[in-house]
Amino acid sequence: MKIRILTAGDVRTALPMVRAIEAMRAAYGQFSSGHATVPLRSRLHTENGVTLLMPAHLHDTADLAVKIVSVYGDNPGKGLPAVSAMVVVLDPETGRPLALMDGDSLTALRTGAGGGLAAELLARRDAKIVTLFGAGVQGRAQLAAVLAVRDIERVVVMDKSAAAAGALAAEIQSQQDSLQVEINLPVERAVRNADIILAATTTMTPLFDGGLVSPGTHITAVGSYTPEMQEIDAAVVQRAKVVVDSREACRAETGDIIRSDADIHAELGEIVNGRAAGRENDAEITFFKSVGLAAQDAAAAAAVLAEAKTQGLGTEFQMA
Repeated sequence: MKIRILTAGDVRTALPMVRAIEAMRAAYGQFSSGHATVPLRSRLHTENGVTLLMPAHLHDTADLAVKIVSVYGDNPGKGLPAVSAMVVVLDPETGRPLALMDGDSLTALRTGAGGGLAAELLARRDAKIVTLFGAGVQGRAQLAAVLAVRDIERVVVMDKSAAAAGALAAEIQSQQDSLQVEINLPVERAVRNADIILAATTTMTPLFDGGLVSPGTHITAVGSYTPEMQEIDAAVVQRAKVVVDSREACRAETGDIIRSDADIHAELGEIVNGRAAGRENDAEITFFKSVGLAAQDAAAAAAVLAEAKTQGLGTEFQMA
């Protein structure tokens, strides 16, 4: 039995953002049509942390994978990341493992691509200005995905760390010198002028007053993943057309939805499948909330493995 080992660099090479967005279109569509088996994530607690097992099988595309994520809060004191992940891809016909790949890079890519798909379906076509809250890995991925689906002219990076905001701004400018990039503007200005707002933070309280959001704005939020966390003010969520990755998960897990008592318009997959409308006019505010689905991991991992085989990426090991 051979298994292909793929590093973070291999994953990023194999799955450019445009292709990742297409993989998410397939993942969300199958999830919302009931053509995916996605059991509840299993949690294994130890004295120092928790390990999560997230399996998924996509029936139409025959993608099968399990992501293993460990969260150990004391790791940074040991010079290790607090969160680490890997993904195992399985053959749906035999159950045999086909590949083992870095899960951190895959998670960032699939989460960013989900936000990119949401922007494609929900943001105004003439959107030019993006305000990003959170200059970390997830924020970078969200921004890269929006840049792949809209002709953005100006980016505002907001982060409590001026150094992190400045570093991301310099990175963006080096990659696309035609973009105007600013950092840490007054919140009112950053929010009012935005066509698209991206939130990828760990804040427990809303990042801005929802009354500042202008008509026609699209918001994507990926940072609030517990009932106690809230990135987006309830006032603007209640004004918005609310779209989620999973009704069940978002109603149970994220403060953005729970605290706003939001009326959920649709799952993103229902819009992909033509069962619900996306943006219907240039004045409505749209809000996409994602807590992440194992179906995304399975679709992204399958796409990575297929391209890795084509390009000869990774290292194959004979296991037995």
